[in-house]
Amino acid sequence: MNPGDFTPLKSLPATVDVLILGAGGAGYPAAFFLARSGNSVLLVDPIGNLGGDCLAEGCVPSKAMREAALVRALADKFGNFGLRGDKPAVDWRAVLAHKDRVQNTRYAQHREEIARGGALFVQGRGAIVAPNRARIDAADGDTREVEFRHLILGTGSRPARLPIRGAELAITSHELFRIGADLPQPRHLIIIGGGYIGVETASMLQALGSAVSVLEFTAQVLPGFDAELAEFLHASLAQRVRIERSAQVTAIEHARDGYAVRYMQNGKPQSVQGDAVLMATGRVAVLPDGLDHLGVRLEHGHVVVDETLRSSNPQVWAPGDVNGRSMLFHSAVRQSLVAAHCIAAGGQAVDRMHFDAVPMTVFTEPELAHAGLTSAQAEDALGASAVAVTRYDYAHDSRAQIYDETQGFIKLVFSRKDARLLGAQIAGMDAAQLIAPLALALERNLDARALAATSFPHPMLSEGINKAARAFQP
Repeated sequence: MNPGDFTPLKSLPATVDVLILGAGGAGYPAAFFLARSGNSVLLVDPIGNLGGDCLAEGCVPSKAMREAALVRALADKFGNFGLRGDKPAVDWRAVLAHKDRVQNTRYAQHREEIARGGALFVQGRGAIVAPNRARIDAADGDTREVEFRHLILGTGSRPARLPIRGAELAITSHELFRIGADLPQPRHLIIIGGGYIGVETASMLQALGSAVSVLEFTAQVLPGFDAELAEFLHASLAQRVRIERSAQVTAIEHARDGYAVRYMQNGKPQSVQGDAVLMATGRVAVLPDGLDHLGVRLEHGHVVVDETLRSSNPQVWAPGDVNGRSMLFHSAVRQSLVAAHCIAAGGQAVDRMHFDAVPMTVFTEPELAHAGLTSAQAEDALGASAVAVTRYDYAHDSRAQIYDETQGFIKLVFSRKDARLLGAQIAGMDAAQLIAPLALALERNLDARALAATSFPHPMLSEGINKAARAFQP
């Protein structure tokens, strides 16, 4: 933003109805809704624009680079279509420039949204100085205190680092994906962590020509995911990327022409060398200074909230990454609006967040996606006899056959009692797109009959949803 676009601190009112710290997905949807509802709203963000870390260094820039990788990887499949041609060379700087263009385009779009959004906007940070008062420290050095009636903590999260020797030698997603990133393309990237950030980056960088090694602490990549999804991805990715599971990283050290990462595996010391190390070991909540003034309850560094996103302090709402329940941008947007609806209704619980319906996507090649319960989770909750699982294999699908992408599957989990959809897991091409209608079905408590009665377009993989639903037997 231009300096003139921000609200000068001297123009701020002494009291606002709602103070929102953070203009990412957890902050700005609530800000604009509440401003339109007649509330005075002050939105404070250190970046000075909308989008938070997702746009600054996360999902948007990483997917811009990922699509470049996918376009290049298509050349490997030319022969399947009767095509011939050379595989494109990688111009790393041009790939980064493409990422920057996407980010800058969206920032320009967001400046227009701020101008018409109706909320006061300050580039800076907020610190809590009393139960209903915050100090706003603007980027230009000015400071002012403001009283609030409601506070929305949308301050997001940051990359975590393992407490190991040499941790400072590793880069994080910030250095790799931020605007203006100037890192050279790694010849051999070592990734610590096999969660979604780790495997996405591994898949992407390998397709762009880097050698990649992944060190995962647990016995499967994507810990916490449906075991079949995780194993499907491992089997595919391991053909292109070195993956070491049950690897406890102990140190990062300088080595000739790069770094050595030390780890223990099956009781034996091991090491791998590369010219760059990425720490992809999760994210931790970013909380404002002075949080103790609010008296909110914390667990494992996250603000505890109910389904309305209200904390233990009835004035304080905490949507998004700060509550740790669903650390995804699209989830934060919905959480932000749930909190806003309840604030606009005078604090009444007029809306609730259905965390189980939030879809999770993994933008590897091949893709994964899931929403709701796995079959194991459903059986633990209801009993094995109360759960039915149906399946559609890509091997039977016309679109998958056209693309020669026949290794995937769609798996649906239903309640035998009422046929209600409980969960969905997808592995393979277009998984990130296919999960959307299933997330809607979970949000609206739809059943197998509703999915079976819906005509999906042919020849598209979404037909598999219909066919898997038709296979349901009570």
